[in-house]
Amino acid sequence: MLVNFDQLPEDARVWIYQADRSISEEELKTMKLEVEAFLKEWTAHGQELKVGYKIPYNRFLVFGLDESMSAASGCSIDASMRFIQALQEKYKIDLLDKMNVSYKHGEYVAYKPLNDFKKMVKQKSVSPRTIVFNNLVNTKAEFDEYWEVPLEESWHSRFLK
Repeated sequence: MLVNFDQLPEDARVWIYQADRSISEEELKTMKLEVEAFLKEWTAHGQELKVGYKIPYNRFLVFGLDESMSAASGCSIDASMRFIQALQEKYKIDLLDKMNVSYKHGEYVAYKPLNDFKKMVKQKSVSPRTIVFNNLVNTKAEFDEYWEVPLEESWHSRFLK
């Protein structure tokens, strides 16, 4: 059952897939249709899942799952990974590389390999107040509160030392 992401409970589980580039408006139109079609059919052991999604900044694909109805199973997670891999191939984007960092540069969302970002911190090209995206959050509450945070308040803060 597809619902608005904001209607999911605070303890809904989230998965964040970070794109290595912005998704164009044209791509976004078709991608939304594909995501909605997938999520409407997404099940765990034949049980309907209560899910929502959003695509913030045309850069992140965020799935949310209310596990109070049905929890994700290994098979359902495998199905979602196959879907994400198919999106990667179709749109020629990388959604699964966790060794990259997205951060705000003014209103723009920048994307750097982790090693390059570390160098930027050392060179003070980004500040402790630079907003970074913490894609390690696990729940909707964490997503709402701790996804966009200053570098100094995120796991990235270890690069400041």
